[in-house]
Parts: sequence; C-alpha cells; structure tokens
Amino acid sequence: MRIGIIGAGQIGGTLARRLTALGHNVSIANSRGPESLAALGLETGAKPVSAQDAARSGDVVIVTIPMKNIPRLAGLFDDVPGDVVVVDTGNYYPQQRDGRIGPIEEGVTESRWVSDQLGRPVIKAFNNIYARHLLERGKPNGAAGRIALPVAGDDRRAKEIVMRLLDELGFDGVDAGGLDQSWRQQPGTPVYGTDLDVVGVRKALAEAKPERGAGFRAQERSPAARR
Repeated sequence: MRIGIIGAGQIGGTLARRLTALGHNVSIANSRGPESLAALGLETGAKPVSAQDAARSGDVVIVTIPMKNIPRLAGLFDDVPGDVVVVDTGNYYPQQRDGRIGPIEEGVTESRWVSDQLGRPVIKAFNNIYARHLLERGKPNGAAGRIALPVAGDDRRAKEIVMRLLDELGFDGVDAGGLDQSWRQQPGTPVYGTDLDVVGVRKALAEAKPERGAGFRAQERSPAARR
C-alpha cells in the first residue's frame, strides 16, 4: 500500500519504521523540508517529500503533527482524491504545547476540529498508544495479551482499511463509533495511554465521560495558553 505520513515526530517516525518494514511504500514529510529527513529515509527506506507530495502519494495519509499546527494544512487536501483515507493521530495538549483552541475548549471533539480544518473526513487512530509501545509491542493475530486500539470515524470503508493496517502492525482494532464519539479516546479518558485488549478497550470506551479533565484544558495562567 502507498502511505503518506505528514509529521516525523515520535508517532510519525515510528509508523515510518514499522510500515516500511512491512513492505509498504511510505513517503514522509515534516515542516522543515525533505532534506531534514534524509537520515530517517536512509534508516527506513521511507521517501522524504514535501507535505504537498505526502498528501498526494498515498492510498492512506497519516497526519501526525501538533494540534496547533493543523491550520497550516488548510487546503492541502483540496485536490486529493476522495477515496484517499486520512488518519488523524493527534491529541490536544493546551497547557503543554498547543495553547487554547476555542472550538475544542467549547466541546468540539479534537478530530472533528481537525476534519473541519482539513476540509476532509478523517479517521481517529494511533492517538492513545505510546510510540515505543507502537514500535515494540505488536503481536500476531490471536496472541494472548494483544493490545487493541480504538478507531473512530464516519466512513466504514476507511475504518476497515485502518483496522487492517493495525492488524499488520500487530494490534487489534476496535470500532469506537463515529468521529463525534472520538472524545472517548482523547487524553484523560480510561483508554488513553493504556495497553488494553479488545475487551478492555470496549469497557474503557463505555466508561469514558465527556467532560475534559482540568489537566487537558487551557488555563489562563498557562504559558501555552498565552502563546
């Protein structure tokens, strides 16, 4: 499969390593330009490209950048075919990194906001697992203790494609509902930062509360909120 990755941080770099090892044709971009990704390209076999090319080089495009930078991608997908699956891995960290994003503070789910900024439907996945665990803890299908990851979105076909990728990576996918239900896997919820199996993920999603915890809301005195 052809896969574009926009963002070469912990999750983006890990996915580049894992997906190229599985034989996928991966193109990867960041905000500093392809030349800054030369070493990662040599290590993994992923092709360093511009963000514009990454958005147009895949059957699946994974967006994995800080939430505050998402508006910079506005218009990027305007002429990308509608059957290309766009995956959002992001989390909103207002105090630590992103500052205040008004619609999210007012209750819009993180990935719905991302979808609105990109002008494209997105699938929410890969946001609740640590990068090191994504790199190291995949297991064969049916293995005991296999980690499951929630996948939310409104397009059944797109979710099925993402779940097949998860299976290849060594994880079970759990359908977490439509995109407006993706708050159930946001930071601070029972499934966030855990390595639960399928039963555990379903239970955690059901137990999630819609109120965002104080640690994941912007604060007036937070340096990030005053950016």
